[in-house]
Amino acid sequence: MNYKSFSDLSSDVGRSLHKLPSGFDLVVGIPRSGMIPAYMIGLHRNLPVCDLQALIENRALASGSTRKMGVEHIKHAQDARSILVVDDSIATGKSLESARKMIESAGLSEKVQYAVVYATAESAGLVDYHVEIISIPRFFQWNVMHRREVSRFCFDIDGVLCVDPTSAENDDGVAYNGFLAAARPHCLPSYEVGYLVTSRLEKYREQTEAWLAAHGIRYKHLYMLNLESAEERRKAGAHGKFKAEVYRSLDDAILFIESESSQAIEIARESGKPVLDFGSQVIVRPGFGVRSTEWAIKDKIFRIKRKVKARLAFISSNENR
Repeated sequence: MNYKSFSDLSSDVGRSLHKLPSGFDLVVGIPRSGMIPAYMIGLHRNLPVCDLQALIENRALASGSTRKMGVEHIKHAQDARSILVVDDSIATGKSLESARKMIESAGLSEKVQYAVVYATAESAGLVDYHVEIISIPRFFQWNVMHRREVSRFCFDIDGVLCVDPTSAENDDGVAYNGFLAAARPHCLPSYEVGYLVTSRLEKYREQTEAWLAAHGIRYKHLYMLNLESAEERRKAGAHGKFKAEVYRSLDDAILFIESESSQAIEIARESGKPVLDFGSQVIVRPGFGVRSTEWAIKDKIFRIKRKVKARLAFISSNENR
């Protein structure tokens, strides 16, 4: 499993600017993810940046007041003589093909070249420029919450979906109940997630479910620690162990997103599966051993079963026509 953070993206773009042509005078990002590297490239090269729709509609371009760009001839997007269209990554090429058709319809094909930061070995040939080859499965900090694969993820709650409680709020009493009701959201997933695995106590299930519903977070299962008090939880030191046990038991779960580094390491070690340390934005990988080997085999079996099920459903639908 490959993972890139915002920091990685910034470094990868910065060190690879020499791979891009020098003659373009407008950078166009494919929303949403492509806008991030597009602005990075535009700032490095001191060039105007716009999104794809602004190019198609030939909108007027705007810039900040702190500096001048060396392209005074460009007032509207289509005034550009050479355009670099940028996306963060390419796999199947569907997003790029859609953008290419829009550009062709606008009669701009002769002006445009295409670049991505991350490509696969199979998709690199679909663009004019790429920065790095990264194989699948791969996830990025800017889209990991918005992939359908979250149905196979385990999520910590505090520090990932919402902010952590302060020491004063974490009193296992009135203040904590207030936190559970009004916790500020942090990162919200777009799709239904597979598993919420939290060391919050089972006695707070009702308040936790109410907060999740209020923020539109859909999930299949919610696992909570079944102890009487926070004091008992602290004495048991059960946070990471509990999460690892749940994660290990879920054959289809491929990633655990954990807010605390020490727990991320423990979960990876005890489960034999990868964990995203959400605070440090790095993947913690288990050492090669029996558990990690068993998980790899189970994951392959799960994928085969899913393909067979989809194929049978396809055959059945055709027979019923």
